[in-house]
Amino acid sequence: MKLDILAFGVHPDDVELGCSGTILAALAEGKKVGIVDLTRGELGTRGTAETRKQEATAAAKILGVQVRENLGMADGFFQNDETHQRLVIQMIRKYQPEIVLANAPEDRHPDHGRSAKLVSDAAFLSGLRKIETILDDVKQEAWRPTYVFHYIQDRFIQPSFVVDITAYMDKKIESVLAYTTQFNSTGGNEPQTYISTPQFLETVKARAMMLGKRIGVGYAEGYITEKIIGINSFDAIIKHST
Repeated sequence: MKLDILAFGVHPDDVELGCSGTILAALAEGKKVGIVDLTRGELGTRGTAETRKQEATAAAKILGVQVRENLGMADGFFQNDETHQRLVIQMIRKYQPEIVLANAPEDRHPDHGRSAKLVSDAAFLSGLRKIETILDDVKQEAWRPTYVFHYIQDRFIQPSFVVDITAYMDKKIESVLAYTTQFNSTGGNEPQTYISTPQFLETVKARAMMLGKRIGVGYAEGYITEKIIGINSFDAIIKHST
């Protein structure tokens, strides 16, 4: 299946928090979108790898993406090396996306920045035909995405551009809340964490509101681009007064 957009997240829930509004907007336009989680999130303080898997499946259904896979890398200990790059290359060549979305290049969680570089490097290497990869006993064709965009996560990074997600903000939060062990949870026997309190979700909404205000809309998600984006018409630009 060829996809228009392939979103990578190092942990299940990264995509929901960082770029699910953009995914919903793309799906509404008829685009095909997939998600690849690099790890199972097994080092998370709350929940287990199995509960995270169930929650990721539920979130994918809420979003309506065409596919979701997990590469099973070691949470906290994966590296940006040939072994891990080849796993990402296999996914890029399998789905041949025009756009890849990846974690923030620098963030509170060290896995985020490390995975951002891993995915970015793999996206380039995936276009080199002399790097051979085999998936399901079939040799894969080289494929390089046109763009790699990094979504903004916990720490604020000045975005290269932002995407209006106003119409999809409620569904975005619904997808985040599919991770019942991780968010908006004040009960149970597990310890509270940085992300588990209801206040954390308010910061997610506030960030989206702040970015939306920058372009004169209700809510937005921000991205860092690795190369200049070109347009062929000013009609594509949001023209709200700010």
